Amino acid sequence: MGLFTCRERCLKKVRSLGSSQKEKSKDKTIVVEELKAKYSLQHLLKVTGLPKSVYYYHRNTLNRPCSNTDLRVKIRNIYHKHKGRYGYRRITCALRVMGLVVNHKRVQRLMGELGLKSKVRPKRYKSYKGEVGRIAENVLQREFTAKKPNQKWVTDVTEFKVNGQKVYLSPIIDLFNQEVVSYEVRASVTLPLVTDMLKAATAKLLKHERPLIHSDQGWQYQNKQYQRHLKEHGLIQSMSRKGNCLDNAVAENFFGILKTEMYHNETFKDTNELIENIKEYIDYYNNERIKLKLKGLSPIQYRNQALVAA
Repeated sequence: MGLFTCRERCLKKVRSLGSSQKEKSKDKTIVVEELKAKYSLQHLLKVTGLPKSVYYYHRNTLNRPCSNTDLRVKIRNIYHKHKGRYGYRRITCALRVMGLVVNHKRVQRLMGELGLKSKVRPKRYKSYKGEVGRIAENVLQREFTAKKPNQKWVTDVTEFKVNGQKVYLSPIIDLFNQEVVSYEVRASVTLPLVTDMLKAATAKLLKHERPLIHSDQGWQYQNKQYQRHLKEHGLIQSMSRKGNCLDNAVAENFFGILKTEMYHNETFKDTNELIENIKEYIDYYNNERIKLKLKGLSPIQYRNQALVAA
């Protein structure tokens, strides 16, 4: 394959890697190792600008076998740092970011030996109350990908319970990188839960940005005030078909992740503590929690990398 194709593949992987020169060299070596089965070493070193001596130094370091004892310590540290939220695939990815190329089956086996298991996801909550306003067409049509930030958003409301009281979370999620663009979390499910979230999200838009926003047919999204704000800001409204949760699968998936990792099997003294934990988790989710589909980056890291590359 040609040098141009090689350069394109490398640039996608190399952009916005480690901050220090040493980290960048190590990351470039990992990229070269991944692509050398398809391209010549000479091409790869030329495109990445990696000196041959530096490449061989890092390659020998990466290929140095990591003992199971050392690996167990690293796996345990990653697992507990993320409070049991990472399974073997995500831990394997985190190890790779650290410069350790380890087979995922080995990580899975060692996690089993250590008794480390990621949390199991729960089921969902519905907010549909019938046809109380205008129903929009399903414009999104399950096209859950976007080519750039603020092109497609999804939103929904979910419910939590603590000591007989309820807490409601309403987020907007960007389909480009699964980032929570804005959210409201409150002890009541009144209209401002959704309209204040929407106002916060549209305030972040650039003048030319007019995203599609998809939801279910919940009463909030049929409300005239909500729809008026969409129209004023040029947003395109889209709604799931009645009773079809798969039409808004990304929002459902986010709620499943959040409830599994910070809510179920946890104890909160009151609604205030739960609300604070939800806020802390969303900050963690946006800034730290790596996603395999985002090449091992967090949502905000992925967005920043894309903006640098643009």
